[in-house]
Amino acid sequence: MDYEQTDIFPGMILEDRYELLEQIGSGGMAVVYRAMDTRLNRYVAVKIMRRELASNEKFRHRFQTESQAIAMLSHPNIVNVFDVSHSDSIEYIVMELINGETLKQYLRRQGRLGTRQMLNYSIQIAKALSHAHGKGVIHRDIKPQNILVVEDGTVKVADFGIADLQSEVPDVENEAIGSVHYISPEQARGLPVDARSDIYSLGIVMYEMLSGKLPFDGDDDRAIALKHLSAIPTPLREIDPKIPKDLEAIVMKAMAPYLEDRYQTADALIADLEKFRKTVIGAFEAPDGNVVPVSSTGEMSRESYVRRRRRAGRVSMLSGIFGVLAFILILAVFLWNYWLRDIFTVNERITIPNFVGSNYETIINSKNFKSSFNFNLTYEIDPEVEKGVIIGQSPEAGKSYMLTEDGINVDLTISTGVMLVQIPESLSGDYREVTSELEKLGFNVEKLYVSSNDVALDSVIDISPAPGERLPAGATVYVTISLGPDEETVIMPYLVGDTQQNAEAQIEALRLTLVSVSAVYNKNVPAGCVVSQNVDAGTEIPVQSKIYLQISLGPEFTPTPEPTAAPAPTEEPAYQPEVVG
Repeated sequence: MDYEQTDIFPGMILEDRYELLEQIGSGGMAVVYRAMDTRLNRYVAVKIMRRELASNEKFRHRFQTESQAIAMLSHPNIVNVFDVSHSDSIEYIVMELINGETLKQYLRRQGRLGTRQMLNYSIQIAKALSHAHGKGVIHRDIKPQNILVVEDGTVKVADFGIADLQSEVPDVENEAIGSVHYISPEQARGLPVDARSDIYSLGIVMYEMLSGKLPFDGDDDRAIALKHLSAIPTPLREIDPKIPKDLEAIVMKAMAPYLEDRYQTADALIADLEKFRKTVIGAFEAPDGNVVPVSSTGEMSRESYVRRRRRAGRVSMLSGIFGVLAFILILAVFLWNYWLRDIFTVNERITIPNFVGSNYETIINSKNFKSSFNFNLTYEIDPEVEKGVIIGQSPEAGKSYMLTEDGINVDLTISTGVMLVQIPESLSGDYREVTSELEKLGFNVEKLYVSSNDVALDSVIDISPAPGERLPAGATVYVTISLGPDEETVIMPYLVGDTQQNAEAQIEALRLTLVSVSAVYNKNVPAGCVVSQNVDAGTEIPVQSKIYLQISLGPEFTPTPEPTAAPAPTEEPAYQPEVVG
């Protein structure tokens, strides 16, 4: 069965099997629904590729790569995949439904972790990576947002959306992929990655779990990426001296900027974490959950010093190389402007080529075009066209112009693709302020209301996707709002026919409010018993609800009328004879 991308909504059934119930999350590439597998009668998570990306072959390829990658993985610390579907109309993955929260949400709520819990989570994540690396799968986006914490303490790695199969040649070269706060230096440079890149990202996560902070931050993504290349993070023991020196050394080795200084495999990292846990935690864990270091030898300080000196030497060498290259470039420009251009430039008429549909970097960096055209670039959001593709030009293709020394000016309009906007991490408090902030950023906001005994009325309980996530402009953000505590309710009893005394006793016991009692005649209900109640029996109502009762006076009494006496007969006067005188 074919589906239009615009027809995806809760309530629909995919392939006559998976009934979509509600949206539970979303990311840059896909939307996740809680669904019912009607064949096996179990809840699952269905991850459906966003409809605005479905027409983009690169994104479809990445989505299919995720399906291929995680379908071959089976490990207790990796989210299980049950089914995948690829067609021209819809792309989706059916996964295990996890009852829990992301590690990012957990850290935001819990704060930084104790040593024992951090080791437990780190070892589980490393074991998941070891399994994936053994299958030739590199995750490339390890971050707390892609790690799920289950209620029993298990962690599961999810979202292989930009996973790299080592058996497959990447389709995009020199592209930094991953979340900028957690990407490895080689990813920031756009270089090929391997298992050690995942280990670096895990090192950042370990640092965050121990300190409650990110090692690198900045005003924008570029500034943060540059810090991965050259900055030195604040040592963990400067943030908290209670952090064991040996554990700090493990974390710093995992996030070493140079590949040769980093753990070479996830198994090697697991071995050091397990050794630390067995030899140190068991004997020297303090009551507050922190670990008391065994000794303080200063060896790590020496190693850090040597590493810094080595890095400084490399930076100096690179600076020298860049200086030479800059000099050569300046010399070349000077020679061209004042000598070579006059030799090679020939006045001629040039027909404007069709640049629309080409990648703008290919056009503006072409030696043939550079000699003839001056390109002026403007940018426009177009979700239907891949980022960097030319969608307009002026003059139009086919027009002819005389080539001058200054070249021909051509305006190119470049697609920015899907514009991603980050949900601010500071959002909290009254839902009206949160909603206003999200709408200012261009998001559509859908409000969900639930009762809560812990969160005040009108305050935000949850934001999905979570703060910190990046979404396309215009995407929907779900805000869960507190209705305050649930009202305590009781079930209205059946009082008709019961005595007034018993009825009033039941009403008082249920903490209902008896407002008034009225008396009525009723031939069917004995006097002193309830004739009617204003709330039907069996109805669930809040305590203190107002109750009105009618009490029977019994049958209405009609007095019998007394008989009326007959009137006495009128007596005629006696006859008196007339006297004539």
